[in-house]
Amino acid sequence: MSNNNFSFIDHPDAIGDTTRFWFIRHAIVNEKDRSYLYGTKDVPICPAHLKKQQTYYQFLANKLPKTQLWFITSLSRTRDTALQIQKAGYGSENLQIENAFLEQNLGAWQGLSHVTVEKHRKFSAHPFWPFSAEETPPKGENMNDVHQRVSCKMEEFSRIYTNKDIIVISHGGAIRAALAYASKIPVNSALSFAIYNLSITLIEKTREHWHIITVNDMI
Repeated sequence: MSNNNFSFIDHPDAIGDTTRFWFIRHAIVNEKDRSYLYGTKDVPICPAHLKKQQTYYQFLANKLPKTQLWFITSLSRTRDTALQIQKAGYGSENLQIENAFLEQNLGAWQGLSHVTVEKHRKFSAHPFWPFSAEETPPKGENMNDVHQRVSCKMEEFSRIYTNKDIIVISHGGAIRAALAYASKIPVNSALSFAIYNLSITLIEKTREHWHIITVNDMI
């Protein structure tokens, strides 16, 4: 039987042996690229939204903890988002690539419209995601696969970076997978979480227990 950590008490400070993951979904992408399924395709962030959302970046720069542990994926939208946050007042930190937190690989369906893909699905689409968690695009992966790689990396990081804050600029699918793992719910259920661009989802591991602090926190 595990001991109660009393972490249900509202307080901002992590108790001992805690690793905190500050997941941030990248900035919104170009308008033309939002018209199709882009998955792991490298698409740029939207210049118009970048200008309009400077207060969002300032909010994140002030909200995020000071740490040298900044992780992005190999897609430029995560790097550009991280650089904008640092430029908005956080200060410069090295950005490390970790593709365990990459978006769902849609394989042969990347670049296709939602309407086109509807003809090829084997399962009914999720109400808040293009596919169910079980749907595997040709030459791609399903959301259960994303859950596997995200959860393995979360466990690894929690061992390596005990008592540290980790900032991860990631993607909507990967962050929902992290929530599924931390809350021990089916991935298909976690797809119902709203994860907006430039929002914070804070998950911590205290000793052997996962704890969700906030989801989709925004300015």
